[in-house]
Amino acid sequence: MSLRTDYDVWHRRVFDSAPDHEDASAPWYQMVREQLGPVAKQRVLEVACGRGGFVREMTQAGAQVIGCDFSASALHVGQRKLQGLAACYGWCALVQGDAQNLGFADDSFDLVISCETIEHLPDPRSALREMYRVTRPGGRLFLTTPNYCNFMGLYDLYARFRHPTRKDDQPFDRRQWVPQIRAYIRRAGWTILHTDGTVHQFPFIPGRNPKAFPILEKYRILRRLLSPLAYHYFVIAKKRGAT
Repeated sequence: MSLRTDYDVWHRRVFDSAPDHEDASAPWYQMVREQLGPVAKQRVLEVACGRGGFVREMTQAGAQVIGCDFSASALHVGQRKLQGLAACYGWCALVQGDAQNLGFADDSFDLVISCETIEHLPDPRSALREMYRVTRPGGRLFLTTPNYCNFMGLYDLYARFRHPTRKDDQPFDRRQWVPQIRAYIRRAGWTILHTDGTVHQFPFIPGRNPKAFPILEKYRILRRLLSPLAYHYFVIAKKRGAT
């Protein structure tokens, strides 16, 4: 099977297991909400929009949104979420596409959002260059991705040593840490403006779920100081050019 087919199967399985789950409720989307500001009349692209929950939210806030995803299964679910929105709030669309080769013209969008995406791509650097290309000069990128520069990363190494045949939940999942993430973004041409992190958890006992410390999420200054150790790293970057 192809990677596209694998992701169709994965999205169907995830949706069937919890059809009422709101994908935009994930903690990384909360990070984006805190920093996004007004989006009315902005041209927005969400790369790897999944089942469209955040596309719906931005459309309801008045943005002109395109959601792009590799998986036809995810987009099929998303189309149901978006039914009737355009008539009530404005323009939105879902399209199938590859983050590493986006089918949009140069300088098309004011904002590009990419949550938990680049770790699932064979070539994340190409994807970041494509996001840069389709963003207008002065436009911004809001990106989140898992970070393994923490206790969870050490535990992942331990688990792989103990269980070498263990498979990831998703069809393709790379391990990255903060310096790599920042280097990928900068080499694609972006200027990093702001960083943060979310989900602080520690695997104290092997074989048991890690202990989370949600209280850290309430204190933004402390959370930002600890962001290089958070499980999900958040970056706001800007394309060079006009303000």
